[in-house]
Amino acid sequence: MRLASKIFLTASLVIVVLGGVGVLSLRAVDRLVTVNREVTTRAVPALALAVAAREAVPPLVRLEARLVVLRDPRYVALWEGQAARVAQDLERLGDYATSAREAGALAAARAAFAGYRSAAGRAQALLGRGDAARALVVSEREARGFAERVESRLEALREATRARALAAQAEAARLEARTWTGVLVAFGAAVGLALLGTAVVAQRMTRPLGALSAATAAVAAGAWQAPIAVRSRDEIGRLAESFNAMAGELRRLEETKREFFATVSHELRSPLTSIRGAVDLLRDRVPGDLTPAQARLVDITGQSTDRLLRLVNRILEVARLSAGAATLERTALDLDKLAARAVDELRPQAEDAGVALAYERVGDDFALAGDEERLFQVVVNLGTNAIRFTPRGGRVAVGLAAGPSGLELAVEDTGAGIPAAVLPRIFDAWRQAHAGHGGTGLGLALVRGVVEAHGGRVAVASEEGKGSRFTVHLPRA
Repeated sequence: MRLASKIFLTASLVIVVLGGVGVLSLRAVDRLVTVNREVTTRAVPALALAVAAREAVPPLVRLEARLVVLRDPRYVALWEGQAARVAQDLERLGDYATSAREAGALAAARAAFAGYRSAAGRAQALLGRGDAARALVVSEREARGFAERVESRLEALREATRARALAAQAEAARLEARTWTGVLVAFGAAVGLALLGTAVVAQRMTRPLGALSAATAAVAAGAWQAPIAVRSRDEIGRLAESFNAMAGELRRLEETKREFFATVSHELRSPLTSIRGAVDLLRDRVPGDLTPAQARLVDITGQSTDRLLRLVNRILEVARLSAGAATLERTALDLDKLAARAVDELRPQAEDAGVALAYERVGDDFALAGDEERLFQVVVNLGTNAIRFTPRGGRVAVGLAAGPSGLELAVEDTGAGIPAAVLPRIFDAWRQAHAGHGGTGLGLALVRGVVEAHGGRVAVASEEGKGSRFTVHLPRA
């Protein structure tokens, strides 16, 4: 799957989850609106009507009592208007009474009010016939009893409506709590899925990129061996395949170059040896006496032949060390004496270059099992390089320190230093830090090969313009 598809699927998953959260939130809000509408449009008006009807009953009873006692016909119209309004309120309450408890209380209130109006009507009829005594009895007993029942039933209706409103409010509170919980849980799940998806995609991208970066650094350092494992078929997988092909080709070219130099050097060694032998015969006057000019030419030829032989031998030595085919002649030796002898050999070169050469050691036990000739060459190569790149008036210090697990040899100078771009490959064959200072670029390659063949390691620290420090760690065993 391509990276674009992976990123698209992850984003789509997050969008779908967030869309689900939005739908859940909208449904919860709609339910909250419905509950609140129920409270505001039904419960509150029902409470208002119930309270108004109940409060209208006592004034109605007082009007009816004044009518009976005072026998004033004006109270009849007032009473009938008030009674009609109460009846209208009771009729309107039927539109709001939704529960069985409310419906029962409203039906009882209507029945009691109908009984009250009937009793009040009989009392008014008795007054019309002049029977005031019986009218008063009907008003105070029957009508007053019905009125009290109307009040009690309306109070029961009010309580039932109030209980319904409180239940609706409680439901709204529970719904709000569930809504918040659901939204927070869904939002947390969406964030978690987003983070998980992003982490998975990032890991699938960064892990092969990290391996590719490490392999690139290994190739740059000349230590790359195994190809990168290709675990995906996306762009990064194809990049890893291309890198493996490129690195394999580079390794093949490096091996071809090494084989070429080794083969050419081996083929050059025999004729150079023959030339050197012939030069020695001429120097010894075996064929006969030489003129001064001929003797000078023979010396030049001999010196050139010696340089070529040294170069050929170095190339072959580097090739054997790189291939792990070099045989070390390990003997018990004192690295202190070996280093001192190498410093003595370097001293004339340092004096000619105007460079102060010092040797210091720390510790007592410098015993080591190693190849004396090759280790001697390590010290000489490091010292020669240090002197070559140190300007007149500078200083080169060779130090040796003994530790419990091994020995440390350090060569430090105050010379030109090594450019940062060259530093990672300074131990590669044919690699030179500065052009124009002579050398073949094989000295440090030989140093690394010999040290690693002894199970040690070599490191360098340098700052351009301030000098360099080469450190060799050699185990005792």
